[in-house]
Amino acid sequence: MRVPLSWLREYVDLPATETGRDVQAKLVSAGLEVETVEHLGADLKGPLVVGQVLTIEELEGFKKPIRFCTVDVGQANGTGEPQEIVCGARNFQVGDKVVVVLPGATLPGGFSISARKTYGKTSHGMICSGGELGMGDDGSHGIIVLPPETEVGKDAIELLELVDEVLDIAVTANRGDCLSIRGVAREAAIGYGLPLRDPALLDVPGPNAFGYPVQVSDPLGCDRFTVRTVTGLSPEARSPLWLQRRLQKVGMRPISLAVDVTNYVMMELGQPLHAYDRTLVQGTIGVRRAEEGEQIVTLDGVERKLHAEDLVITDERGPIGLAGVMGGANTEIADHAEGEGTTDVVIEAAHFDAVAIARTARRHKLSSEASRRFERGVDPQAAAAAAQRTVDLLVLLAGGTAEAGVTEVVAPSAPHTISVPADHPDKVAGVSYGRETVVRRLQEVGCDVYGQDELIVTVPSWRPDLQEINDLAEEVIRLEGYENLPSTLPRPPAGRGLTHRQRLHRRAGRALAGAGYVEAPNYPFVSEQVFDQLGLEADDPARRVVRLTNPLNDEEPALRTSLLPGLLGALRRNDGRGSHDLALFETGLVFQPRSEQRVAAVLPVDRRPTDAEIAELDAALPEQPRHVAVVLAGAREQAGWWGKDRPADWADAVEAGRLVAREAGAELVVRGGQYGPWHPGRCAEFVVVVDGAETVVGHAGELHPRVVKAFGLPARTSAMELDLDVLEAVGDDTPQAPAISTFPVATQDVALVVDKFVPHADVETALREGAGELLEGIRLFDVYENEEQLGDGKKSLAYALRFRAGDRTLTVDEASAARDAAVALAGERTGAVLRG
Repeated sequence: MRVPLSWLREYVDLPATETGRDVQAKLVSAGLEVETVEHLGADLKGPLVVGQVLTIEELEGFKKPIRFCTVDVGQANGTGEPQEIVCGARNFQVGDKVVVVLPGATLPGGFSISARKTYGKTSHGMICSGGELGMGDDGSHGIIVLPPETEVGKDAIELLELVDEVLDIAVTANRGDCLSIRGVAREAAIGYGLPLRDPALLDVPGPNAFGYPVQVSDPLGCDRFTVRTVTGLSPEARSPLWLQRRLQKVGMRPISLAVDVTNYVMMELGQPLHAYDRTLVQGTIGVRRAEEGEQIVTLDGVERKLHAEDLVITDERGPIGLAGVMGGANTEIADHAEGEGTTDVVIEAAHFDAVAIARTARRHKLSSEASRRFERGVDPQAAAAAAQRTVDLLVLLAGGTAEAGVTEVVAPSAPHTISVPADHPDKVAGVSYGRETVVRRLQEVGCDVYGQDELIVTVPSWRPDLQEINDLAEEVIRLEGYENLPSTLPRPPAGRGLTHRQRLHRRAGRALAGAGYVEAPNYPFVSEQVFDQLGLEADDPARRVVRLTNPLNDEEPALRTSLLPGLLGALRRNDGRGSHDLALFETGLVFQPRSEQRVAAVLPVDRRPTDAEIAELDAALPEQPRHVAVVLAGAREQAGWWGKDRPADWADAVEAGRLVAREAGAELVVRGGQYGPWHPGRCAEFVVVVDGAETVVGHAGELHPRVVKAFGLPARTSAMELDLDVLEAVGDDTPQAPAISTFPVATQDVALVVDKFVPHADVETALREGAGELLEGIRLFDVYENEEQLGDGKKSLAYALRFRAGDRTLTVDEASAARDAAVALAGERTGAVLRG
């Protein structure tokens, strides 16, 4: 909401020395977000005067039309002689009054004016357009043509109110009253402790039987509908300069007198209005819900198909306007062309349901100044005053006649009252305000307050956001000043810190970051089509999603069941922007719907919920296990003087899973697997033992080429995902001091020949079990394949076995016996034989 300081002063007698910055500070202190203060005309310097065009000479021989004009500027140039000016605009003629800037002046943007020779003539100044003066668009797209009665030589800076300060306020959704000069003036009056001259306090005639006929069929959608009629408007009447300038300062473009007046009153009082050409309205004006499939052409020229929930204004033909959003083209006010302008208008001032208007505006993707106000709350009591103000201005400016008929359809309603303890704001703020301060502040915002210890507060009609006692407490606190609230930090009880789950979450993140991964948090929203891209089976549990009732993006209406879609999207974006060596990770929640759907309970706000209430709420929420995932592409180790780079592969993804498992203190079994997005021949399955049974907790490896293509990823992209909560449940992360033996290690190497399809993990597991307690460590250090030496379909796996006893030095025979036992068990389980 843009608020000119000059307009604000009309309703509040602000001190003459107060600047826009001073008013900004007062309003910010009261809780309004004043984003900027724009200084109009700050770098404007005269002389800038009114001139009258005496002659126009068309200059020939140039690429564009050029005119050489003489302009009477009175005594402003010091000589009284006509001013010679070259101008390229075409929208003025001899006798027109225009705005002339003379040599020595400076226009907005630091543009200095001086006499200069151009197009073979010397131009002593310039004839100005609105854009050149920083006025904004006036609809003419050319030179400013002033009314004929404007005095020649008059100072145009004062005439056009070019110097002003405009406050740009970001109005929150609950303060619809501040989308008007009236509302902001009330806040300024409270801040300065000054009286408000309320522009809505007008003498308004009561409804009578002579008004324009109206039929409201939906009183819930429209609880107030006021209609006034003005006839005999002059078709040639134009909006006066002061009205045009005020509209331009608040960011609106002047259109025609009748439309400008309705826009002016809307900005002044906050009540949207609409003017209909009376000659185009046929029969009774109605308010109802649209019939499915009805159509209307709105003022923007778009034909719209209506929805059954849309609230519409109608006449005998059907819809003539989208209620509270935009009028229809079939009753549009005609512009002030000679003899063709609208002479009789019907003025509508109504109050519509905020939710209905908001839904209509979003359904049709049609946000307007009117819908913005109705969505946030409009004062229903201001409708009659706004209609009267519009009638008065039309009569004054266009010579019209206000008809005696007044129509006002009102649905019965009672004012909203709230019972609040007088000391409730004190308890909320932790400050002792006292009853007198509470009553005074509530009365300043317009409330009627009665009672002593228990106050009965009647909320003013212009504050629909005041619904309960905490809203009233907030009003007292903000007006007393948020900056005056004491800063009191909570004191946590001693001995409490992070939970075990939180500590594991942080340790896992630190471990991955230490291994070279970069954290990339993503939004938890996904499209259900992503599961097709991941290659999941039709009956995969991951396809069961929790859908959002009101998603931020219609293309992503579900909550994620895997971290991979977000991470793969982040990897694709970074790769597309030139970062090709990537290692990303994320730890976060995934969402799994429960088999039984429950409705969440509404928790109380006046006390702490009980454990049973919290448990009931938790039971209605989806399961939310915490996962950890990584994705890799490009080089895992960079090239340098030490040698070539090493590309990231499936083994790095598997090692990331082992790294997280070590942080959790969980024993992770790694074996070959096959699942969804991973390449079936390069996929590892992570298994842990839970209550004696093996449980798959994740997968790692190289992604399937089809998945890589579907996501637009680099070739041979690898990924890993683990259920961190299950690791926490089975893990023991109690710190263990390393055992240091004083006895030497005995190393034995074995090379085993197995079938190519036998996983290394199976061979390693058999070796560990067969070697027994003496085995300290095992490492695969070579994989060899050669059909001539090993045979068709065979491979050789070479392991280094480390044996050590804690109480003695092992003999060669003991180490060899342990090695032979390991080889024997590996041969029994996997068919491995020692390589000769």
